Amino acid sequence: MVNQAQLNLLTLRKLLIVAAAMFGFGYALVPFYQKICEVTGVNNVIKADEVANTQIDVTRFVTIEFDSNLRSHLPWTFRPLQTNVRVHPGELTTVSYEIRNNSVRAVTGQAIPSYGPQVAGRYFRKLDCFCFTQQTLQPGEVRQMPVAFVVDQGLPGDVNTITLSYTFFEVEGTAKQAGG
Repeated sequence: MVNQAQLNLLTLRKLLIVAAAMFGFGYALVPFYQKICEVTGVNNVIKADEVANTQIDVTRFVTIEFDSNLRSHLPWTFRPLQTNVRVHPGELTTVSYEIRNNSVRAVTGQAIPSYGPQVAGRYFRKLDCFCFTQQTLQPGEVRQMPVAFVVDQGLPGDVNTITLSYTFFEVEGTAKQAGG
């Protein structure tokens, strides 16, 4: 007759075999899953260095010039930190502008972009820009503000230079709100 200790030992062995089998199955599942994905083309993970970004036209350069203007007697200093960059169409580029409030009061402004030539505006995609929101600067505050953009590959071939110009306007009626 089998005693309780032998039954417990037999159950322990069975559980260890099941646990080892489950671990082995989980371990083997990764290469099995990768092979299935490779064969079916589903969820295909390609290493970044194995594929070139076909969105970038490396055969062409476009010069982007940056300009800044102030309106409505805005007491700010506003300038691009770079006057120009050369980019490939499709290439993500980030540049910065610097703004300084020279007054003794908080001032709120809004930047409006314009493009030269005008047709370039249809091919200039801003992904991040200070022009998307109003900017409130405290007295003496200095801020660097990025602009992340991509020039679309569809830009006409005869356009080799684009001027991106920002004009800041003071937002009226916000002086009391901005000051507290």
